[in-house]
Amino acid sequence: MIALVRYLSTALLLSQRHLAPLLLFVGLVAVLTGSDAGPFTATYASVAGVMLPCSAWLTVALIGLEDQPHRSIVVVSAGSHLRVLLATVGTAAVWCLLLTVAGLVLPLMSGTRTPGLADLALGTAAQLTCAFTGMAIGLVSSRLVFRRQGHALVLALVLLLAVLLGKGVSPVNIMLTHLQNAPDSADALVPTSALLVVAAGFLVVGAAITQAITRRNA
Repeated sequence: MIALVRYLSTALLLSQRHLAPLLLFVGLVAVLTGSDAGPFTATYASVAGVMLPCSAWLTVALIGLEDQPHRSIVVVSAGSHLRVLLATVGTAAVWCLLLTVAGLVLPLMSGTRTPGLADLALGTAAQLTCAFTGMAIGLVSSRLVFRRQGHALVLALVLLLAVLLGKGVSPVNIMLTHLQNAPDSADALVPTSALLVVAAGFLVVGAAITQAITRRNA
């Protein structure tokens, strides 16, 4: 599994398809958090909101690295479709963790605020909640599920808008709404951590759906 993750990470790095979502993430975070104003709850809510589309984009780009014949070779070498899918999820998670670190640090570079441990823990949980949700959307909107990329793009946009704007529909909307009104990070950490678990469940469901469709189409 580690070898597969290393292979997929290298392929993504060499393809340069990671650049667009990474640059989008850095650019939006810099713009949204550059004022050095407001509580860390609102700051990291903005960063987490940026993580949502970037993680979905990164997952779609990762799955789209290989055409069907090449992917079949990787599946045969790995032993099963499931191992390759799990390695893909693991690789996307590694890249999202790197973005999470950047999301924690970038808001601090333009100001003089010093975060506490609760602030950093909240920022991590908030970003991972959006990352797991975005990865789930990326999986079900990938070429493993849809042959026509136009249909996949429409579905991805609809799902992103639904989880972001739908009142009480997803852990992302609930979390972002709560963080915008939370008095401090310590009070928001427990409910945000609970929503992180729900988002992890979304990712498991997204992976299961993708695996079922992949096996059917194999």
